[in-house]
Amino acid sequence: MESVSDTKIAQLLASPKRVTNPNAREGDKASHLQKNFRVVSPDGHEFTLYWRQNKRIKEDFSCGLAWHMPSGETLTLVRYNGSSHPHPNRLEGTAVEFECHIHRATERYIRANLKPEGFAEPTDRYRSVAGALHELMSDCNITGIKTEPDHPDLFE
Repeated sequence: MESVSDTKIAQLLASPKRVTNPNAREGDKASHLQKNFRVVSPDGHEFTLYWRQNKRIKEDFSCGLAWHMPSGETLTLVRYNGSSHPHPNRLEGTAVEFECHIHRATERYIRANLKPEGFAEPTDRYRSVAGALHELMSDCNITGIKTEPDHPDLFE
């Protein structure tokens, strides 16, 4: 993968983007449901916004934003995961333990020839795939589909 700077990643995430196929069909795979949206920015960048939800494990979900690079490669810029698994941050020697977490692509991980979005931090901003999608769209300046934030249960 060609190297991409942290500045370029930040610019791509901050730029306004819009979903062009808000009525995308939900796919039903053997173990999960998924939906992929096409996203564009006014400056011509193209992205895929996606969500996936395991059919049996509520905490096993992921939402992400992938950039389609001019070179033809695809770079996942961010991924918002559920709490179904621990995640090791290999370069830092730390881990996120069974918590919702947000992955971010970094120049450091790209240069180390690791998964570009291999770094993750825990979050308490969402607990469901719908909440994760809402937070991702808000954080990444994406419009074009209606989402709702997670609401805390009153009886927890």
